[in-house]
Amino acid sequence: MGVTTYTHEATSTVSPTRLFKALVVDADNLIPKLMPNVKNVETEGDGSIKKMNFVEGGPIKYLKHKIHAIDDKNLVTKYSLIEGDVLGDKLESITYDIKFEAAGNGGCVCKTKTEYHTKGDYVLKEEEHNEGKKQAMELFKAVEDYLLANPSVYAK
Repeated sequence: MGVTTYTHEATSTVSPTRLFKALVVDADNLIPKLMPNVKNVETEGDGSIKKMNFVEGGPIKYLKHKIHAIDDKNLVTKYSLIEGDVLGDKLESITYDIKFEAAGNGGCVCKTKTEYHTKGDYVLKEEEHNEGKKQAMELFKAVEDYLLANPSVYAK
């Protein structure tokens, strides 16, 4: 098994606390409202497993994540994609470390470290990472747009 790591930073004019609440704390409720291809998010077991179900007919049926940490004081989360169509036969899991930091403009910088844990001697191609990053940025942008249009949501 190999590990390939990528880092990415996304900036927003939304405060780090509001983005963290929307993308991490209340994601189970908010994401299905904002993303038409997401049917729902189910919690399994002790709450550390989240299964995101997609609408029928799409390329992805579901994604299952294991939550390792949610630190709402330091605005940090760590979780792994442990099951789902996107892993295919080449990936064991994908682990995400995400930190929301204040930026000078009252907004934030969202810093992400993504680790792809591959099966066997498979080497992840950058295009594969870029496709996943594109999907993540679409979600980030949808949440950001929603928060900008609704300034009182997650404000407290």
